[in-house]
Amino acid sequence: MPQAAEQLQKWVRRSHPAPKAKVRLVCLPHAGGSASFYFPVSKALAPAVEVLAIQYPGRQDRRHEPNIPSIPDMADQIFAAVRPLDDRPLALFGHSMGAVLAYEVALRMQDAGLSSPVRLFTSGRRAPSCRRDERIPVESDEQLVAELRKLSGTDATMLADPELLEMIMPAIRSDYDAVLSYQYEPGRKLDCPVTVLTGDSDPRVTVDEAAAWEHHTTGPTDLHVLPGGHFYLVNQNERVIGLLAERLVPQDAVASHGPRGLTSAPSASP
Repeated sequence: MPQAAEQLQKWVRRSHPAPKAKVRLVCLPHAGGSASFYFPVSKALAPAVEVLAIQYPGRQDRRHEPNIPSIPDMADQIFAAVRPLDDRPLALFGHSMGAVLAYEVALRMQDAGLSSPVRLFTSGRRAPSCRRDERIPVESDEQLVAELRKLSGTDATMLADPELLEMIMPAIRSDYDAVLSYQYEPGRKLDCPVTVLTGDSDPRVTVDEAAAWEHHTTGPTDLHVLPGGHFYLVNQNERVIGLLAERLVPQDAVASHGPRGLTSAPSASP
């Protein structure tokens, strides 16, 4: 198998192939998350939009692969995986850590002289230039579990199951290391439209910090503040999916059947 095809197969999950879709949407999960988080989005938007969910190593069917505790290294590999998908317009959506990765992948597309994303959707993450002096106490597993409970993005039954915790904790901790060590490079800007989504009571993102994404592109930006905390998109799933459809395709082209929700999943979002 050629290297490009192998990289695509390793990183990308295509739950609902849509060969006639005029646009593809690459979805990048939050810290500790996996590609299956976006399965309902894929079903709701097909066949008008083909959703490609990124599967990070160290979880689900890639659980035996080593984690990558570095945003730049992950972005390099994700970019290599999606680079061959240049036959159709490409949009990017990322939640929390996924938003940072989507931004970095978009920069790599631009730097390589490829067509810029038709739109970047950032969700649940402050703009890269908005640094916080955060000292989140996650040295022990107990502290990390307490942080997960605070953000309300992880099924409580999973956090209470020692065997499940043992399985998911390495990926979550690796993703924490990646986000907390991320260094933004000042002066670099995208040239694509950016749509910003955030919860009005997110403890990790203020509305002003979300709005600051406008400084990271020369294109237009629009900000949407929805009710909820860091994982507002679970309860606001129909509004989020509707907004994605509105920005990418005519509304009447989106399937109205099938699941239309995002579900709780292993997560950590510093």
